[in-house]
Order: sequence, then structure tokens, then C-alpha cells
Amino acid sequence: MNQAINAPATVFLLDVDNTLLDNDRFASDLCAYLVQQFGQEECDRYWSVYEQLRDTVGYADYLGALQHFRRDKDVRPGLLATSTWLLDYPFKERVFPQALSTIDTLNQLGLAVILSDGDIVFQPHKIDRAGIYGASRGEVLIFVHKELALDAMQARYPAAHYVMADDKPNLLAAMKRSLGDKLTTVFVRQGHYAAQAKLASLHPAPDYTIDKIADLQALAAELVHTLA
Repeated sequence: MNQAINAPATVFLLDVDNTLLDNDRFASDLCAYLVQQFGQEECDRYWSVYEQLRDTVGYADYLGALQHFRRDKDVRPGLLATSTWLLDYPFKERVFPQALSTIDTLNQLGLAVILSDGDIVFQPHKIDRAGIYGASRGEVLIFVHKELALDAMQARYPAAHYVMADDKPNLLAAMKRSLGDKLTTVFVRQGHYAAQAKLASLHPAPDYTIDKIADLQALAAELVHTLA
């Protein structure tokens, strides 16, 4: 990754899970695989471990959950098979329609940057296997809590204006409170977090709402024209 870049007028910040790719489908496939390997009770135990670990570290950690899921002196062959399944999962097949072409469009209008939460091993692996790393030209940032790392983001990618697209409107609201008018927030109504969101209780509400990531292409062109 480049250490310095020429500052563009607009930087487009893109979340990954359920924004660029269908992470709900991945989780469903993982659940089905765990049931096949270990049975429903052990599948439920994995997700309990996963939730406890996420509460502790603050982000999703599928590989870490598998480590904690493993019992002492556990010799079940399904453990190694699950590790391989996770690493070989076809994330490219879970990329939402036109997500990669949307990144290309944003790079023509400004600079597209992936801004994600997650662990430092599996999340970049996922981004790479999905083809998102290549599409974004390696401009990727992964934090524990991205809404708390905006100073670091701005230092790495200075710009006159930022546009953030995410399926979690609560994170968009937190970022908007921090960056104010320097940030335009776009709520992408995809995935279970988006479906459960209560927009009426959020302050501030997202500046824009779109139904799918492909819709960002036209919206981004309008925003760049307005900001010019």
C-alpha cells in the first residue's frame, strides 16, 4: 500500500460486510457446515463462543471463535476441515451485483477506500478473496472500531470531503457526529443489521438511503457534481 497519496477532492469510504458482499449468506453457509460436521448443539455452541468473543474484542472473529470452540485434547477431524472451509470459502461468489464496478466508478469520481471493522487476519483474507482488495487498488483500512479511528483515516487519506457507505446506520450517525458537514453518509439497506435498524431513533439520520450498493454509482456522480 502506498505510504502517501495525492489528496483527492472526495474520498468514498466503503464498508465490506453486507455492504459490498453478502456476509449474511456466508454466516448461513457456515452454520450449515457446522451442523454437518458437529451437529446442531455444537453449532449453537460455536455461535455462543463467537458472540462472547465479539463482545470481548469488539469485532467479528470467526477464526478466533474456532480456536475457542476447540475443546482440550479435541481430535475431531471436523476442526481441521472447518479451518480449511473458512480459508477456502468462495467470497467472490458473495459479492453483491455491481459492487466491484461501483468501486471502479468511484475511483473515476474520486478515491475509493475500503473502511472496515474486523480482525487483522481473516478480514483482509476475505477482502482479498472477494476481489475487493484488487478493485480498490489496495486502498484498505481495517480497524477494531472504525468510527473511533477517523483521525487515522483522515491522516492516511486527506480530502476535502468524505462519503461513507455502510449497512449500519448507527455507525454512520457516530461518524457524522464526529466529522459533521465534511462527511456525507449513505445507508445501504442490505443485510440483517439494515433490516433491524430503527432510523427514527437515530441522530443524525443518514443523509441518503439506497436499496443496493449498485445505486451508489448514480448517487456518487450527483454528489460530486453538487460538491464541485
